Amino acid sequence: MTLKNTADRWGSVSQLLHWLIVLLILGLGVIGLVMVELPKSPRYFWVYDLHKSFGITVLALMVLRLVWRLFAGAPKAVSGTPHWQHRIATVTHGLLYALTFAVPLSGWLYDSVSGLRPMRWFGLFKMPKIASPSQELQPLVRDWHEWLFWILIALVAVHAAAALYHHLFQRDDTLSRMLPGRRRASSPVPEIR
Repeated sequence: MTLKNTADRWGSVSQLLHWLIVLLILGLGVIGLVMVELPKSPRYFWVYDLHKSFGITVLALMVLRLVWRLFAGAPKAVSGTPHWQHRIATVTHGLLYALTFAVPLSGWLYDSVSGLRPMRWFGLFKMPKIASPSQELQPLVRDWHEWLFWILIALVAVHAAAALYHHLFQRDDTLSRMLPGRRRASSPVPEIR
Protein backbone atom coordinates (compact mmCIF):
# COMPACT_ATOMS: atom_id res chain seq x y z
CA MET A 1 0.00 0.00 0.00
CA THR A 2 1.25 3.47 -0.85
CA LEU A 3 1.16 6.54 1.34
CA LYS A 4 -0.26 8.67 -1.45
CA ASN A 5 -3.67 8.16 -3.05
CA THR A 6 -3.78 6.39 -6.40
CA ALA A 7 -6.33 6.61 -9.21
CA ASP A 8 -8.29 3.67 -7.78
CA ARG A 9 -7.52 3.63 -4.04
CA TRP A 10 -7.07 5.87 -1.02
CA GLY A 11 -3.51 5.75 0.31
CA SER A 12 -2.60 4.82 3.86
CA VAL A 13 -2.29 8.46 5.05
CA SER A 14 -5.80 9.30 3.82
CA GLN A 15 -7.18 6.11 5.35
CA LEU A 16 -5.52 6.80 8.70
CA LEU A 17 -6.82 10.37 8.82
CA HIS A 18 -10.31 9.29 7.73
CA TRP A 19 -10.74 6.57 10.36
CA LEU A 20 -9.01 8.50 13.14
CA ILE A 21 -11.30 11.49 12.58
CA VAL A 22 -14.36 9.19 12.45
CA LEU A 23 -13.41 7.63 15.81
CA LEU A 24 -12.71 11.01 17.39
CA ILE A 25 -16.03 12.46 16.19
CA LEU A 26 -17.96 9.48 17.53
CA GLY A 27 -16.10 9.70 20.85
CA LEU A 28 -16.66 13.45 21.05
CA GLY A 29 -20.36 12.93 20.37
CA VAL A 30 -20.70 10.41 23.18
CA ILE A 31 -18.71 12.59 25.59
CA GLY A 32 -20.70 15.67 24.54
CA LEU A 33 -24.01 13.96 25.21
CA VAL A 34 -22.89 12.54 28.57
CA MET A 35 -21.04 15.55 29.96
CA VAL A 36 -24.10 17.80 30.08
CA GLU A 37 -25.60 15.40 32.65
CA LEU A 38 -22.56 15.39 34.95
CA PRO A 39 -22.80 17.18 38.30
CA LYS A 40 -20.59 20.28 38.63
CA SER A 41 -17.49 18.70 40.14
CA PRO A 42 -13.76 18.51 39.28
CA ARG A 43 -14.59 15.53 37.01
CA TYR A 44 -17.10 17.72 35.14
CA PHE A 45 -14.42 20.29 34.29
CA TRP A 46 -11.92 17.55 33.42
CA VAL A 47 -14.40 15.99 30.96
CA TYR A 48 -15.19 19.39 29.42
CA ASP A 49 -11.47 20.12 29.00
CA LEU A 50 -10.96 16.72 27.42
CA HIS A 51 -13.89 17.32 25.03
CA LYS A 52 -12.45 20.70 24.01
CA SER A 53 -8.93 19.29 23.52
CA PHE A 54 -10.16 16.46 21.32
CA GLY A 55 -12.33 18.93 19.38
CA ILE A 56 -9.28 21.09 18.62
CA THR A 57 -7.44 17.89 17.66
CA VAL A 58 -10.17 17.08 15.12
CA LEU A 59 -9.85 20.61 13.72
CA ALA A 60 -6.06 20.22 13.36
CA LEU A 61 -6.44 16.78 11.77
CA MET A 62 -9.00 18.18 9.32
CA VAL A 63 -6.55 20.90 8.28
CA LEU A 64 -3.92 18.19 7.77
CA ARG A 65 -6.42 16.03 5.88
CA LEU A 66 -7.40 18.88 3.56
CA VAL A 67 -3.75 19.77 2.86
CA TRP A 68 -2.97 16.09 2.24
CA ARG A 69 -5.92 15.74 -0.13
CA LEU A 70 -4.78 18.78 -2.10
CA PHE A 71 -1.30 17.24 -2.30
CA ALA A 72 -2.21 13.56 -2.82
CA GLY A 73 -5.37 13.98 -4.88
CA ALA A 74 -8.34 11.65 -4.71
CA PRO A 75 -9.17 8.40 -6.48
CA LYS A 76 -11.43 8.54 -9.51
CA ALA A 77 -15.03 7.44 -9.18
CA VAL A 78 -15.46 3.68 -9.18
CA SER A 79 -15.93 2.41 -12.71
CA GLY A 80 -19.58 2.20 -13.68
CA THR A 81 -20.76 4.79 -11.12
CA PRO A 82 -23.63 6.82 -12.62
CA HIS A 83 -22.91 10.53 -13.00
CA TRP A 84 -25.72 11.49 -10.60
CA GLN A 85 -24.25 9.27 -7.85
CA HIS A 86 -20.81 10.79 -8.40
CA ARG A 87 -22.30 14.31 -8.10
CA ILE A 88 -24.16 13.39 -4.88
CA ALA A 89 -20.96 11.86 -3.46
CA THR A 90 -18.99 15.02 -4.33
CA VAL A 91 -21.56 17.28 -2.64
CA THR A 92 -21.76 14.96 0.38
CA HIS A 93 -17.99 14.91 0.79
CA GLY A 94 -17.89 18.72 0.54
CA LEU A 95 -20.56 19.02 3.24
CA LEU A 96 -18.76 16.48 5.44
CA TYR A 97 -15.55 18.51 5.19
CA ALA A 98 -17.37 21.79 5.88
CA LEU A 99 -19.25 20.39 8.89
CA THR A 100 -16.17 18.69 10.30
CA PHE A 101 -14.53 22.11 10.34
CA ALA A 102 -17.66 23.93 11.53
CA VAL A 103 -18.42 21.76 14.57
CA PRO A 104 -15.05 22.22 16.36
CA LEU A 105 -14.89 25.87 15.30
CA SER A 106 -18.34 26.49 16.77
CA GLY A 107 -17.24 24.72 19.97
CA TRP A 108 -14.15 26.93 20.15
CA LEU A 109 -16.35 29.98 19.53
CA TYR A 110 -18.74 28.82 22.27
CA ASP A 111 -15.82 28.45 24.68
CA SER A 112 -14.66 31.95 23.75
CA VAL A 113 -18.02 33.75 24.11
CA SER A 114 -18.73 31.89 27.36
CA GLY A 115 -15.89 33.78 29.01
CA LEU A 116 -14.81 30.65 30.87
CA ARG A 117 -11.31 30.03 32.11
CA PRO A 118 -8.75 29.70 29.30
CA MET A 119 -8.97 26.53 27.26
CA ARG A 120 -5.76 24.49 27.49
CA TRP A 121 -5.07 21.84 24.86
CA PHE A 122 -4.58 18.67 26.95
CA GLY A 123 -3.18 20.95 29.67
CA LEU A 124 -0.12 21.72 27.55
CA PHE A 125 -0.77 25.21 26.23
CA LYS A 126 -3.45 27.85 26.27
CA MET A 127 -5.65 28.25 23.21
CA PRO A 128 -6.45 31.83 22.19
CA LYS A 129 -9.99 33.11 22.43
CA ILE A 130 -11.49 33.73 18.98
CA ALA A 131 -14.22 36.09 20.21
CA SER A 132 -14.96 38.32 23.18
CA PRO A 133 -17.22 37.05 25.98
CA SER A 134 -20.89 37.67 25.25
CA GLN A 135 -23.83 36.57 27.37
CA GLU A 136 -26.15 37.33 24.43
CA LEU A 137 -24.26 35.13 21.95
CA GLN A 138 -23.50 32.28 24.35
CA PRO A 139 -26.85 30.39 24.03
CA LEU A 140 -27.01 31.02 20.27
CA VAL A 141 -23.48 29.66 19.67
CA ARG A 142 -24.15 26.69 21.99
CA ASP A 143 -27.23 25.86 19.90
CA TRP A 144 -25.23 26.23 16.66
CA HIS A 145 -22.63 23.83 18.00
CA GLU A 146 -25.28 21.28 18.92
CA TRP A 147 -27.24 21.57 15.67
CA LEU A 148 -24.11 21.41 13.51
CA PHE A 149 -23.12 18.25 15.39
CA TRP A 150 -26.51 16.60 14.74
CA ILE A 151 -26.41 17.57 11.06
CA LEU A 152 -22.88 16.13 10.83
CA ILE A 153 -23.98 12.87 12.48
CA ALA A 154 -26.97 12.59 10.12
CA LEU A 155 -24.72 13.15 7.11
CA VAL A 156 -22.17 10.63 8.43
CA ALA A 157 -24.99 8.07 8.76
CA VAL A 158 -26.09 8.70 5.16
CA HIS A 159 -22.45 8.48 3.99
CA ALA A 160 -21.90 5.19 5.85
CA ALA A 161 -25.20 3.77 4.54
CA ALA A 162 -24.21 4.65 0.97
CA ALA A 163 -20.80 2.99 1.42
CA LEU A 164 -22.47 -0.15 2.79
CA TYR A 165 -25.02 -0.11 -0.05
CA HIS A 166 -22.18 -0.02 -2.58
CA HIS A 167 -20.33 -2.78 -0.74
CA LEU A 168 -23.23 -5.16 -0.10
CA PHE A 169 -25.57 -4.56 -3.04
CA GLN A 170 -23.54 -2.93 -5.82
CA ARG A 171 -20.54 -5.11 -4.89
CA ASP A 172 -18.09 -2.44 -6.03
CA ASP A 173 -14.89 -1.08 -4.46
CA THR A 174 -16.35 2.13 -3.00
CA LEU A 175 -15.90 0.98 0.60
CA SER A 176 -13.00 -1.44 0.23
CA ARG A 177 -10.69 1.18 -1.22
CA MET A 178 -10.94 3.11 2.07
CA LEU A 179 -10.20 0.02 4.17
CA PRO A 180 -6.57 -0.72 5.04
CA GLY A 181 -5.00 -3.73 3.40
CA ARG A 182 -8.19 -4.75 1.64
CA ARG A 183 -8.67 -5.13 -2.04
CA ARG A 184 -11.66 -6.66 -3.75
CA ALA A 185 -11.06 -8.58 -6.88
CA SER A 186 -12.51 -6.79 -9.89
CA SER A 187 -13.69 -10.05 -11.34
CA PRO A 188 -14.34 -13.39 -9.70
CA VAL A 189 -11.31 -15.70 -9.48
CA PRO A 190 -11.92 -18.88 -11.46
CA GLU A 191 -12.10 -22.03 -9.40
CA ILE A 192 -9.28 -24.54 -9.95
CA ARG A 193 -10.41 -28.16 -10.21
